[in-house]
Amino acid sequence: MSHTKLPSGVIKEDSPGGTPALASLTIHASRRPGFWIAGSLCLALVLLIGYTLITNDRFRWNVVFSFLFDPRILAGLGLTLMLTFVCMIIAFLLGTLLAVMDSSHNPFVRGIAQTYLWVFRGTPVLVQLLLWFNLGALFPVIGVPGTVFAWSANDLISPLSAAILGLALNEAAYMAEIIRSGLNSVDAGQREAAQALGMKSTLSFRRVVLPQAMRVIVPPAGNEAISMLKYTSLVSVIALPELLYSAQLIASKNFQIIPMLLVATIWYLATTSVLSVIQRRIEVRLSRGVARTAVQSKAKGKRT
Repeated sequence: MSHTKLPSGVIKEDSPGGTPALASLTIHASRRPGFWIAGSLCLALVLLIGYTLITNDRFRWNVVFSFLFDPRILAGLGLTLMLTFVCMIIAFLLGTLLAVMDSSHNPFVRGIAQTYLWVFRGTPVLVQLLLWFNLGALFPVIGVPGTVFAWSANDLISPLSAAILGLALNEAAYMAEIIRSGLNSVDAGQREAAQALGMKSTLSFRRVVLPQAMRVIVPPAGNEAISMLKYTSLVSVIALPELLYSAQLIASKNFQIIPMLLVATIWYLATTSVLSVIQRRIEVRLSRGVARTAVQSKAKGKRT
């Protein structure tokens, strides 16, 4: 049986003798009214929000842009970025140690790690910040009293050190779970192969296990870094002049509360967007080997 395609999407089937066997069929594109309705509603919502932002004089965009690059705001932004970087480095190193301890066969080592996770994941980070900041009320002297190895807690626990301790130690508990999941995702045969080559446990962990686990660790760790940047705003309660507290200090003098909050919001959005792009680039780079292996496996399957 032959098929004849006619103009305007009409298909005609002919019998071997050339006489029509079936009626002509017309093919129409499927209609999707829901797609256009949803798109129109979203567009209308975006236009409404944009119109409100532009026409509402109470936002005082002239004040916002005049303070956007104020030296006090930039200094607060720098402190926010420094806190994010330092706390994430400490959290990653301590989280790796806790993940290894949690996977240990020694019940005492595993118990210490699990107790740490229970305490720091079970209490709010704001409470932990306040406890570290007021540590001098519990331990006025840190070290061995009456010796040269004794220091005043008020001198050691400044607002900056309290912020680093509170944020980093809390984040380490969450990073430990992320790293433990990444380590468990590596096939046990990889460790056995490394041992067969004569590698010690520490060397095989650094050279074999950890690089493969990073593909699983990086995406949630990147999200934690973005969350850490936002959590730094909590240190304003201990009077550390990061981005939000700097904006609040300026607002207390010029009484422009909403514009200064918008200044902080713009910088938070800008920095989190940059971190998101960096995270995406790292994920793509780490997934190159996996994508190449998948393509090679498909090619082998086709040849067989």
